Amino acid sequence: MDKTLDELGVGEGAVVKMIKGEIDIKRRLLDMGLVPGTELKVEKVAPLGDPIDIRLKGYHLSLRKHEARAVKVEVR
Repeated sequence: MDKTLDELGVGEGAVVKMIKGEIDIKRRLLDMGLVPGTELKVEKVAPLGDPIDIRLKGYHLSLRKHEARAVKVEVR
């Protein structure tokens, strides 16, 4: 099932399918390692949902909710 990264709950794993949105956000996310095919897991979500802490490729990455909304994922 496809979702956006901001829709995942703590502990859920997924694979990046695509990055959508404005070119500057898209480029930034790709530079941080969120490329199609990358496996990730949601580690923490702040009480108000912003930021979202994910683990991918052996490191942690914190994203703002609007950035996470640009990442389409396939839930595992």
